[in-house]
Amino acid sequence: MFDFHVMNARSRRWFLRVVASSLAIVFPLLHTSETSGAEDDRPEAVGSVEEASGETFADVRKKRRPLERASPIFANDQVGTGPHSRVELRLGETTKIRLGERARLNIDRFLMNTGGEITLDAGAMLFEKRDGRPTPVEVRSSYGLIAVRGTRFFAGPSNKVFGVFVEEGTVTVTAGGRRVVLRAGEGTDISSPGKRPTAPKRWGEPRIRAAYASVR
Repeated sequence: MFDFHVMNARSRRWFLRVVASSLAIVFPLLHTSETSGAEDDRPEAVGSVEEASGETFADVRKKRRPLERASPIFANDQVGTGPHSRVELRLGETTKIRLGERARLNIDRFLMNTGGEITLDAGAMLFEKRDGRPTPVEVRSSYGLIAVRGTRFFAGPSNKVFGVFVEEGTVTVTAGGRRVVLRAGEGTDISSPGKRPTAPKRWGEPRIRAAYASVR
């Protein structure tokens, strides 16, 4: 059996130098391996922050991180804003979502440029998709389901109800067992969760301006 204590001083110094040199090589390799594994485990970003003002953040698995311009957005993030705050997200290459104050938006599933599912839990949003392709996106909320195919529309509190207004394109709103199709210039109201959407109607300019001001 090897006994360190029976070695003379010179031999012990040589032995310690060899051990130290070996550890200097092994430890960086272990650290590199661990770091590489951690990076490999990180989810792929589905988008990023275009603009942010005030209190903006993302929650996932009870952990919160602040958001700023160019911050990555991942699937399963819940993006939120505080009072007097705004955030604009880019999902994939052609979809933008702007949130007003006190908003909560879950990125349930978004496959870059092939569509996805998001949930608006609170606040107002402005959705815009600019490639012209019929890529399906579903926006869920406690008020109903909004099926989108290449458009620009508003959804959120408006005139003390939950309103959906389409500026461009077409969306289908389903709630309370009723489905309505909205085209450019038309909107619908849902008075409370579980209630049916009203028939499509033209929104006046004052209401449109107020809705857009809530997300800008």
